[in-house]
Amino acid sequence: MADKDYYKTLGVNKDASKEDIKKAYKKLAKKYHPDLNDHDPEAAEKFKEINEAASVLGDEQKRSQYDQFGSSAEQFGGQDFGGFDFSDFARGGSFDFEDIFDTFFGGGGFRRAQSDGSHRGASLRFDLEITLEEAAEGVNKKIVLPKLETCTNCKGHGVKNDKDKETCTTCNGGGHEKRVRRTPFGVFQTTTNCSHCGGAGEIIKNPCTECDGTGRVEKRKSIEIKIPGGVDNGMKLRVQNEGEAGVKGGPHGDLFVVVHIAPHELFERRESDLFIDMPISFTQATLGDEIEVPTLEGNAKLKIPSGTQTDTIFRMKGKGLPNLHGYGKGNENVRVIVKVPEKLSRKEKELMSALDKEFRKKKGFLDKLFG
Repeated sequence: MADKDYYKTLGVNKDASKEDIKKAYKKLAKKYHPDLNDHDPEAAEKFKEINEAASVLGDEQKRSQYDQFGSSAEQFGGQDFGGFDFSDFARGGSFDFEDIFDTFFGGGGFRRAQSDGSHRGASLRFDLEITLEEAAEGVNKKIVLPKLETCTNCKGHGVKNDKDKETCTTCNGGGHEKRVRRTPFGVFQTTTNCSHCGGAGEIIKNPCTECDGTGRVEKRKSIEIKIPGGVDNGMKLRVQNEGEAGVKGGPHGDLFVVVHIAPHELFERRESDLFIDMPISFTQATLGDEIEVPTLEGNAKLKIPSGTQTDTIFRMKGKGLPNLHGYGKGNENVRVIVKVPEKLSRKEKELMSALDKEFRKKKGFLDKLFG
């Protein structure tokens, strides 16, 4: 088995302190957490690698053995990294980041639940499409979200009466089990959630009839989402505590709203600037004119100087979208396209021929026109 460089994976030096390792892990875990990085197909695998590195370097004993023997030592090959199941990513599972962080650096070596068996609910994602006009002005949107909410019948405890619960005999109410493994380097003890009660420390005899003892029921909730002006396509908005209800009365997870901006029939957006093509006639380009140009706030006047060439871009200051992270607005960039008439009447042809003769009389006209 090839040796793995856990220090390189986390981007730290070999003499890095435990605090340095914590900071490096937290930064990378937030970057590659699949709940927060769904556009990178390799994010889940990268997240698994940094968790593997953190589980070793975050434990003084494991780090010492890794420094001495490397990752190919038996206890690092296919080991149980603190009881954390990475295979859930392949099943689309959802994890709470703080729980994972505590797993490696909290000293327990397993995903901790509260003494009453409660833990935080899963975070959710909702994809919301808005128009370009709504993105420019900002808008409040109501969405209806199906999710698990705390059962009102049992208040999330799974039973209406404490007499309907009994202490788990497997873990004696502690919620976790200790396992001992012998290796060539010594005896290792790991602690995991109880396999019989799932870490709750108790067994339900007569479950709540509304939630079947789970403490949560599926409901549809209407939530108002505030979209700020200047929001960009693909941006994620975090709504705290609007994810699923926690287990056994634990706190809610968060809701992540991914904003998608529908294509516009007139405008192309580039950051806070807008771009639009405007056709003008040959005479307007030659003689000059004042035209009306569509903007997100209605039509606005734009002066076309005489002699304007096709593909000339005019900037209308402040007619773009607001800057989400700063002040002011972007610009609207108007590209004029000179339209040459395809069909002419006899009189129009005579006038154009006369005009052409006048142009040809001017010395150097063609040089100026094509130079």
